[in-house]
Amino acid sequence: MENTDKKIRRLRGTVVSDKMSKTVVVDVTRLTINSKYKKYYKLSNRFKAHDENGEYKVGDKVLIEETKPMSKEKRWKVIEKIGTAGKSVSEEVAELMEEEAEETPEAVESENEEEKDSK
Repeated sequence: MENTDKKIRRLRGTVVSDKMSKTVVVDVTRLTINSKYKKYYKLSNRFKAHDENGEYKVGDKVLIEETKPMSKEKRWKVIEKIGTAGKSVSEEVAELMEEEAEETPEAVESENEEEKDSK
């Protein structure tokens, strides 16, 4: 007798660790309100979730779903990737500069050859 009326729990969180094989740690943050002071505060929980192919990296926003226990602490699996954490502007600029540095020597040589051919 299988109970199919049970609602599947799904949570949204951020991957904070991917150092284990086939497992990621997902940080789920939620807002709650204090009943007396009516002030919101953050609560966060960390869940170990199954990642079969190792495709999720630190900073990715993911959706996790509750499943049967896979190990002592792992009772969730990653369903899908919602988004990635935004890179800082300095990181993006550094990557662009590296790409330009790799392309520049070849581009300069080809331009010099074209100028010599046209003369």
